[in-house]
Amino acid sequence: MSARSEPGLRAPQSRTEGGAVSRRLRVRPTLRLRLTLLNGVLLVGAGAILVLLAWLLVRAALRPTDELLPGTTVVLADGRTLDAGQWQRELVDAASRELLIKGLVALLAISVVGVAGAWAVAGRALRPLHQVTATAQRLGEATLDQRIGWSGADDEVAELAKTFDAMLDRIAAAFEAQKRFVANASHELRTPLAVMRTEIDVTLSDDEADIAEYRRMATVVRDASERANGLVDALLVLARSEAQTGRRLGRRAECDLAVGTANALSAVAREVERIGLRVQTSLRPAPVVGDPGLLDRLAGNLIENAVRYNHLHGRIWVRTGSDGQRSWLVVGNTGFEVAQADVPGLFEPFRRGGQERTGARGSGLGLSIVRAVCDAHGGAVAVVAQPGGGLEVTVTLPSVDVPYPS
Repeated sequence: MSARSEPGLRAPQSRTEGGAVSRRLRVRPTLRLRLTLLNGVLLVGAGAILVLLAWLLVRAALRPTDELLPGTTVVLADGRTLDAGQWQRELVDAASRELLIKGLVALLAISVVGVAGAWAVAGRALRPLHQVTATAQRLGEATLDQRIGWSGADDEVAELAKTFDAMLDRIAAAFEAQKRFVANASHELRTPLAVMRTEIDVTLSDDEADIAEYRRMATVVRDASERANGLVDALLVLARSEAQTGRRLGRRAECDLAVGTANALSAVAREVERIGLRVQTSLRPAPVVGDPGLLDRLAGNLIENAVRYNHLHGRIWVRTGSDGQRSWLVVGNTGFEVAQADVPGLFEPFRRGGQERTGARGSGLGLSIVRAVCDAHGGAVAVVAQPGGGLEVTVTLPSVDVPYPS
């Protein structure tokens, strides 16, 4: 049976087309429209209350014959004689009717003017929000330098604009830091790979290379691969620590900073003996709750840095302790001089001694990992440059109530 079209009837639209039509016909409930409607409702309601109040007052006030005797008449200007009560009723009805008509007309005019004014005022007040929206829509990696730069009244909208600009500053700084991080990581990874490829190419191109030459090449390649592997491990630890910052740690266990520090000192004992360092320790219990692997890496990085950036026959001092509320680890070392103004830069990835990518030892991620681990555990880290050279790093973490051994 075929469908047949009838005059005056339209074929039903598809659900998709109908939905699009309904979306086009539906008025978007913008903030400006809602504010205008709210002001309009309040204005009309207040005006209606005033008209009603005036109407009731007029009806109550126009009672001149209430004090006259019954049967009193009134002679009007046109010569008619009316009962005083009838005249009063006609007077009240005429006054009430005229008040209602003029009041409603005035209310309508005031409402139209008020709604139009509210629409204009709301639009002007919300103009910075449109600027925020337009700026956010234009934002991209290449346009992070754009700002609202609001210079109007110092009100809530100005506060929002300033907050948005401050957020853009932080995002731009994060983007720049990320770019530097990727560039430095690429550089650090390319260096050992380039060393390995160069050694292999040179050795293979030498037709007279003997076993000793191949052994030397293998040693260089092994050292370069260990450096690359160490860098990758450090990057993974840094990423793992930063991922847990402000969140609940994936692993939580009671541990002692003093134990992790003692293990870290044992791991570098041969290097300490080789360069003749004097080590002073005061390892009192420092109980904390956290990720044991990250906390061991924290202590290990501080001890390794203290050894790596020291000088011959230098000195290292290590202290741990707790006051029941906070536990701390202090690692200090002698070494080359660092200005206190350069200390904040030491926490940037791939910084070694305040300079980027200098020297062949280490990956430059030690203090970056320390700070990330501290943030993940709700702690803090402070670095003080020592007079004459060297640094003293103090890590403070929330303590736990663990009885001290006697």
